[in-house]
Amino acid sequence: MRSTDNLDEPFANPPSRLSESHTQLGVMTHLLQTSAPLRAPRTCFAETTPAVVRLRDGRCITAKVQVLSLTGGLLCLSKPLDPGSLVKLMFLTSSGSVLGAAEMLSPVSWNVQPFKFLRLYDADRRRLQAAIKLSLDHNRLDQGLMEKYRAW
Repeated sequence: MRSTDNLDEPFANPPSRLSESHTQLGVMTHLLQTSAPLRAPRTCFAETTPAVVRLRDGRCITAKVQVLSLTGGLLCLSKPLDPGSLVKLMFLTSSGSVLGAAEMLSPVSWNVQPFKFLRLYDADRRRLQAAIKLSLDHNRLDQGLMEKYRAW
């Protein structure tokens, strides 16, 4: 295994072949953007979701997740990062922690910047999917209660 194939390095490439230790961690899913007509479900969590963004040079920046989907989301940062920056993003959801490789996109304002996931381990993708589903279900329940008790 080449030294650049070590997943413990800050920005390692995925292994060129699956080693026994890698298969014990889980298979990495490569998320590719497709031209599918349906967008991935997006959610805003009820509680503030802090995140840590790790840059290629090893620096860590704190952020807050504003919007989240299986393909990416929006981060609230103190200062936007360069579009195209490759980062590792970690945040905690109700279903557990999620760690993924992401690419920062062009900022939409001075402190809000979208990102797209490039890679997620299957376990992280499942936790993210479960957290999004739980949040969407909760939002639908809240919306139903508001409609039920609205004074018209």
